[in-house]
Amino acid sequence: MQRERMTTTGDRAEIGALGEQLAADHLQGLGLRIVARNWRCRYGELDVIAADDTTNTVVFVEVKTRTSDRFGGVEQAVTPAKVRRLRRLAGLWLAQQRTGWAAVRIDVVTVRIGRRPTPELIHLQGVA
Repeated sequence: MQRERMTTTGDRAEIGALGEQLAADHLQGLGLRIVARNWRCRYGELDVIAADDTTNTVVFVEVKTRTSDRFGGVEQAVTPAKVRRLRRLAGLWLAQQRTGWAAVRIDVVTVRIGRRPTPELIHLQGVA
């Protein structure tokens, strides 16, 4: 039983890492520059921090990777509590920076793996 749990956790971590890589690739394809990935502090983690250098906007991106609809879609992935947590983490990250930003945005990218031959991405901009 212990072995199964470790495999499942390992599989989830691999799926999450794949989703984050696909999201980062997507963001770069949109012209954004990846500033940081998996930034952590005592209050949590920011999956991807990107910059839109044309508008001097920093974008905090929450990545949700799914292999089924068991936990719901995009709407269920971004709860008001999750948005509050992301805002707090973004504020902490910004307080550590020397760079001034003209704008701040929080986005969500959901990645659905397994239903179709290629992963499906949904990118919601400005969720908070």
